[in-house]
Amino acid sequence: MIIAIGADDRYFADTRLSERPNVRVVLGGATRAASVQAGLDVVNTQWVMVHDAARPCVSHADIDALIKQAQSHPDGALLAAPVRDTMKRADAQGQVAHTVERAALWHALTPQMFLTHLLIDALAKAGEQVTDEASAVEALGGKPVLVPASASNIKVTHPEDKWLAEFYLSQQEGKS
Repeated sequence: MIIAIGADDRYFADTRLSERPNVRVVLGGATRAASVQAGLDVVNTQWVMVHDAARPCVSHADIDALIKQAQSHPDGALLAAPVRDTMKRADAQGQVAHTVERAALWHALTPQMFLTHLLIDALAKAGEQVTDEASAVEALGGKPVLVPASASNIKVTHPEDKWLAEFYLSQQEGKS
């Protein structure tokens, strides 16, 4: 496991992961793509799975499904969730420009899994503006497969997300 952390990180040393012999730490970059590249620079595996700390509730079952799908698809795979809500596109004034058909829309989640050489090539071409690894593979013309994930794989970005994450994690602990 390779973990990219910021130069000013004050938290990682206090986690149990910092004590594990199979964990290697690298200095992350200013962007997600730069941090992923820092990890790719030291990896020596055929496949790579990229995950972010903002999604602590991913389930073992979803990871197993991701691995199975990625290994059988040349362009890799990503966990994803179908959009449930009505989607609106806004104009420059913050008003509804139009409703977007949601039937084929998905939320891209992590982890995402690819052949290492494919992801290295994709990030080199796409640059640091990509917001996820699947977008980089798409820039090469690839079509990663979407693997349906549990709704509990939430992204913790707002203070109120913490309580929901704690609930989901407590439910996972009860199942193990």
